[in-house]
Amino acid sequence: MESIAKARFQRIAPRKARVVLNMIRGKNVASALNELRFTQKGAAPMIAKLLDSAIANARQKDENVNLDNLVIKTCFADKAPNQHMRRWRPRAMGRATRIVKGMSHITVVVSDEA
Repeated sequence: MESIAKARFQRIAPRKARVVLNMIRGKNVASALNELRFTQKGAAPMIAKLLDSAIANARQKDENVNLDNLVIKTCFADKAPNQHMRRWRPRAMGRATRIVKGMSHITVVVSDEA
């Protein structure tokens, strides 16, 4: 049985989130949460919160699921549209250029099957 949790429009660039996701992919959820707690990356707290949500979703699906057997099956970060974060930087001769702030859709899938 697998359970999915998604965090959409997160205010972090996808390449920064992927560094943390690559660290925890394929691990047991308990060891992944412990590793995220001591990781000094900006994406670590939001991925830890997302992993907690995936565990809660698994518990909601099947109340007597064994949490010791839950493993992170897949996790990925996709680019979200930047429509919400528009910033401008002044340039020479009265011009302005747009600053693109990264946004991510982060997905975590946990499963109790090996």
